[in-house]
Formats: sequence, C-alpha cells, structure tokens
Amino acid sequence: MDDQNKNLLLATGLSFAVMLAWFAIAPPQSPPPAVEDVSDTSPVANTNSNADVSTNIISGSAKSVAEAGRIKINTPRLEGSLSLLAGRIDDLRLKDYTETIEEGSPIVTLLSPEGSANAYYGLNGWAAASGVEPLDVPGPNTLWSSSDKFLTPNSPVTLTWENGKGLSFQRVISIDDNFMFNITQSVTNRGSSTAALAPYGQVARHGEPPNLKGFFILHEGMVRMSDGELNETDYGKMPKFEINPRERAPAEVIQVANGGWIGFTDHYWMTTMVPQGAFKSVAKYDINNDIFLTEAVQPTQTVAPGATTTVTSQFFAGAKEWEVIRTYQDQGGVEGFVDSIDWGWFYFLTKPIFWLLHTLNGYIGNMGWSIICLTLVIKALLLPLAYKSYVSMARMKELQPEMEKLKESAGDDKQKMQKGMMDLYKKNKVNPAAGCLPILPQIPIFFSLYKVIFVTLELRHASWFGPFNDLSAPDPTSIMNLFGLLPWSAPETGSIIALVLIGILPLLLGISMWMQQKLNPAPTDPTQAMIFTWMPWVFMFMLGGFASGLVVYWIANNTITFIQQYSIMRSQGVKPEVFSNIKDTFRKFKKGG
Repeated sequence: MDDQNKNLLLATGLSFAVMLAWFAIAPPQSPPPAVEDVSDTSPVANTNSNADVSTNIISGSAKSVAEAGRIKINTPRLEGSLSLLAGRIDDLRLKDYTETIEEGSPIVTLLSPEGSANAYYGLNGWAAASGVEPLDVPGPNTLWSSSDKFLTPNSPVTLTWENGKGLSFQRVISIDDNFMFNITQSVTNRGSSTAALAPYGQVARHGEPPNLKGFFILHEGMVRMSDGELNETDYGKMPKFEINPRERAPAEVIQVANGGWIGFTDHYWMTTMVPQGAFKSVAKYDINNDIFLTEAVQPTQTVAPGATTTVTSQFFAGAKEWEVIRTYQDQGGVEGFVDSIDWGWFYFLTKPIFWLLHTLNGYIGNMGWSIICLTLVIKALLLPLAYKSYVSMARMKELQPEMEKLKESAGDDKQKMQKGMMDLYKKNKVNPAAGCLPILPQIPIFFSLYKVIFVTLELRHASWFGPFNDLSAPDPTSIMNLFGLLPWSAPETGSIIALVLIGILPLLLGISMWMQQKLNPAPTDPTQAMIFTWMPWVFMFMLGGFASGLVVYWIANNTITFIQQYSIMRSQGVKPEVFSNIKDTFRKFKKGG
C-alpha cells in the first residue's frame, strides 16, 4: 500500500475512533419519568447574607399558593401570572416556542407553581438580622397586597406589606419586551429602633426537569457567574450540596464582589437571579423534598428610624437566545451572560462558528443553506492545508513506479525498504505526512459544529426544505417509505428501526465518503482494503442518528473536499482514476461473490 493511502487510513481511522468512542461512552439517554407529586412543605436551611444574618426560608404550602390572588403577566413574548404569596413568579409560558413542530403543539411552559408537577419558580424576600424577628420580614409565606391586575412592559406592578411593628415593605416589579424582570424592593422604618435585614432572591426547582437530556455534551443544572468565573453543577451532582440541619450555612456559598448571577439552565431555557452589586451566591439541595435551590443574598441593610432603603435586582426567565442575552450582557451590564450558553471546551471554535452561522443565516434566512455556506467558508480557510496535502499526494502518485521498483529490489529487507523510501521522499521533496493535514483539523471543527447545532436555541426547529423542518433532530426520512414517496410513515426518529432504515441524508453521506475514497486506488493489503470498503457505510449508520444539520455539513464537506482534491491533483498533472477505481471495486466484489 502506498503512503498516501496509509496517511488517509490513519487520519480517517483516528476520526472514526474518536467519534465511535464518544458515541459509545456517552450516548444520549432517555429522559427520566416526570415527577408527579411534590410535598406541601419544603423546609430549607439557613442562609447567611453576612456573618450576623440568618434566615430561615420556608416555601409556602401548595394550598396557600393555590388560594392566593394572582396578577396576570402579558408581554410580546411571555404569558402567565405571578402569585401574591411571596410575589412568586411561578406561572410563565414562552409565546414564541412550541413543544414540538407539530401543528397545534402547546407553547413551552417554563415556570409552574408549587403544587403542580415539576414546580419551578422564583421569589424574593428579606432575611431578618439584628433588631428584627424572623416573622417580621416578608418571606415565602407572606401574602402581599396589590391593586394592580396586569404586568406588562408598560405597566409595572407594586406589592405592599406591613409587619405591624413599624416596618413597611414595597416591591415594584417591571418587565421588558423579552425575558428580564426588574425588581425594586424597599423598606421604610416607622418604628423607634434601628432594623437590620438582608434582601434575597431564590430560584426553586422541585425535582429534576422531566425532559432532562442527560447527555455529556450539554450542561443542565445550576449555573452561575461569580466575578467573571463561570461555575456549573449538573442536577445529578447537586445532592452534594445537601442542606445540613446541624449547620447554619448551606453546602456551598461563594461571595461575589463585583457582579454575577445564579440560577438553573436547561437545554434551551434558563431562570436566573441577577442581583445588583455584591451578594452571596448559594447553591443547595433539600434532600427531604427533592428541591434544588439557588439563592442570591444581598448585603445587610441597616434602616434607622424614619429612613427608607431600596435595593434592586433582576430575574431572567426565558429562552437562551444569543442576541437577547448578549444585549443584556453588553448593554444591560449582566457580566458574562453569553457564557450561560454551554459553548464547551472548544469555546474558541464554537463561539466564532456560531457567530458566523448566525450572521450567514441573517442574510440567507435559511439555516440549512447557511450550514452549507459555513462549510464553504471553513473549507476556504483550510484550503492552504488542503492544497499542500493534495499536491504532496499527487507527487507521491507520480513516485508510484519508483516505489514499486524499490519494493522489488529491497525484497524482505524492511530496513532497506524504509531507507530507500525516505531517500526517495527527500530527493523529490515530498512529505508523506502531509496527507493528514486537511483531515485532522476536521475533528475539533466537527465536534464544535456538533456542539453548536446541538446546544444553541437558534438551531431548534430550524427548517431547511421539504421534510427537513428541524435541523437539530435526526433525518426524518427513511428507506422504509422510499424517503416519503410511499404512503406510509417512516419509523419513529431515534428508534432502532430508524437507525437501520436510514434516511436520505445519511445515505448521501455514505455515498459522498465513498466517492471521496475513489480518488485513490484501493490498498493492496486485503485487510486494509476491507476497512476502506466498509468505512463510509459504518459512518453512514453511525451518523444517521445525529442532528440532520450536522449530516448536511458533513455531506457538503465531503463534496467540497472531493472537488478540491480532484482539481488540485489535475493541476499537478495527475488524473485521478475515479471511475476506474469504482469499476475495480465492483469487479472485486463480483469476483468475491
């Protein structure tokens, strides 16, 4: 076998080995069953805002939540309501997103009140410190008053509560046109003694989300930014933050000096508290009630008699749209908010790849064609490597007759053969390793693009044409119904049958890889020839269950690579015998049969 085939086999085998190991070690998992019931009470351990501040935050009962009054939320992108019990933002749906691509599919529900399955909500309150009893501050069980009926971008709501001992509390909640709530809390001391208390915000989630992906490439769980440092903990690892009733402090507390945020992130949605200024960032888990908790406790406020103090914070609840959260970061001052998208280890590739894909889609308006254009750009950037590689391969092909003579003269003397080949390469200025150059960079690019397609919201339900109406999902077509020509449905996407009876895109992927192989003669060694023969079809079935947008990229990449290699080799005076190699393959197959 000549060295150009060795290099191609090595690089292709390396790509295959990495992808196969990735797929085998951490395949997508089935989501766990939904949590159907929650406890009426959920005691939560003490939270310290400062050394002298202790709060006992206890959620309200499901009955109390159901009986409390509500204020409707209606914005261009959100609908729902907030409860007067603790002023909880606990009923929220995303108008722009449906659960599936099917007609009539319900819109996505993000937050649900306590007492419902998979309760998930945010609330604010005050923690008592010196001079104030715990029941003298508004907490999770406090019933607020308000004359407002609607919360819209043009009409904020005002909640009020008095403790009957001289402290009057007010909370003003406003919302923008997207997903950010602004919360202004104030307390007026009409008593005769100084009061000390600390404001806090809390996001509570009862049980793991029912649609948890559980895939290692995606982070789902607690996410926070603390003075520029991103910290992530999966739901499965949060029990290590179990509340210890014998200790006053929760399991994990980080002091944030200059700004940050904390909350929970899912595949496409996120709910986070964004305090203004310094705060304590708290993550904990209530094992008795299976409740995941994140808290932001702001510094203690000392309020003298006759004085009023005011603190502000924000609450994000919505979709992780890149442009929206980037605006909150760049214009709203929410530090590192774009990093709430899980860019992964190859962030230095995923971020620019996504930016370019997003920009192309802004001009083209179709994500499928944008992926193909992205492939053209990537191949253009890698063209210098490809040119050097294919020129080297063309020169090695010219040296084939001399290499055959060298093999005959060296016989079984491997050392003589190796030395002769090295001298031949050196004399003709050929680098046998150059054949790997255009292939090896494709590995991190492949992973990065898969990350972009799998993680970013912009690819969710993104259509191309015909049946390809969700490029983040596997190919919906199948050989079973001749890719939609026969009047029966294809097997369910993700099933074993669907992986075997593949769609048109995986089939085109296999063909494109096979055609690319035929630019060079098959290896003379039978084992290596067999590996080359089966490689495209193994990849075809292995990638058949991947996101169709990724398969579109791979097909485009193979097609452009074929054109590049063919053109460059012809420019060097070497004519690739594509059709002859195809005929040889069928001739050997027929002979073997």
